[in-house]
Amino acid sequence: MSDAGDRPARVEDVHEFALAMPHVTVHDGTADNPVYQVGGRSFVFFRNPRPDAVDPGTGERYQDVIVFWVESDADKQALVQDDTTPFFTTAHFNGHPSVLVRASRLGELTRTELAEVIQDAWLSRASPRRRAAWLAAR
Repeated sequence: MSDAGDRPARVEDVHEFALAMPHVTVHDGTADNPVYQVGGRSFVFFRNPRPDAVDPGTGERYQDVIVFWVESDADKQALVQDDTTPFFTTAHFNGHPSVLVRASRLGELTRTELAEVIQDAWLSRASPRRRAAWLAAR
């Protein structure tokens, strides 16, 4: 993934990068939304429209929310409090080590930045042995 390039990220890149990580399985979540897991632990998933993630102007539920796990609350806060990123959270995810992004805003990230977010998500959920092996190989 080191040659991810600097073009704007797209939804297809989420799938590509998540599948490129080792030991990944894909499961169908509700409404057949993909859930990417490592060792049975989710690290990226496409969320169904929910009442906690809505357009502030229209009140319509966002149809395109993607969830990425993060290592810690500090990592989460760094992403959601940085106005230069498209990441956000909702009250539903208070205390949960994850950040949300709308697919329609993925283009605010480069492929390289998205690759790093997905790698970090995988690292936050992989077993210590798998994490160490992946890091050693890099």
